[in-house]
Amino acid sequence: MIGGIIGDIAGSLHEGTRTRRRDLPLFADGARFTDDTVCAVAVADALMTTPDADGIARSLRRWVQRYPDAGYGPMFLRWAFADDAPAYGSWGNGGAMRVGAVAWLATSEPEVLALARCTAAVSHDHADGIAGAQAVALAAWLARQQRPAAAIRERLEADFGWALPHRPEDAVRLYPCDVSAAGSVPPALVCALCADDLEAAIRHAVWLGGDTDTIAAMAGVVAEARFGVPAALVAEARARLPEDILGVLDAFERRRASDCRPARP
Repeated sequence: MIGGIIGDIAGSLHEGTRTRRRDLPLFADGARFTDDTVCAVAVADALMTTPDADGIARSLRRWVQRYPDAGYGPMFLRWAFADDAPAYGSWGNGGAMRVGAVAWLATSEPEVLALARCTAAVSHDHADGIAGAQAVALAAWLARQQRPAAAIRERLEADFGWALPHRPEDAVRLYPCDVSAAGSVPPALVCALCADDLEAAIRHAVWLGGDTDTIAAMAGVVAEARFGVPAALVAEARARLPEDILGVLDAFERRRASDCRPARP
């Protein structure tokens, strides 16, 4: 999950822009965590305590209300501040940006897909919103099983019907890199699957432009599963997070370390 948070922080200063550089610092002055981190932490918190739809919705609302100015979309913010609001048919990438913990807490591929659907559908219940969450979670899960990038790409293309080229330059020509799941999840996956390490995946994602914090967060989730995260980057990210978020991250890491259940394909 920390890979997604690093991507969120790195992309936070570049949203809506297109940079010509790929050597930008991941932790530039003014870079900060945004709604991507808050929602990912909320989902992780719920999955470790009350892993059902009601618990996920309550956790999202609690965390969003704690950090109301983190940059949410207006429809999601209204949902989060109305305790009885149903899902609102969103096709955006909000479900995909928060799904990272699923790939580490699920114990089988069917559970990955079911949990990803559940975490998205409490708000983003459009087919595209659910597919985006499932694709990110599945890609990270398959990477955890040490599947090669080519096999992951082939599986995602078959299951979700997207073209996933081998270069970010081709992805940016195919997809708008906007806030829609269909327009942002595929290029994020391309960035994670074509990279040689986590930093490269995130820098590719920022270079794409558009919804950079979310695209980099999604790329970071998958890249973490492929490559791990250097300790120095973990320390840099943690230094930019408040105590309550760090508390969930610490609980998540303890859960991962103590969970001896076998992972099943």
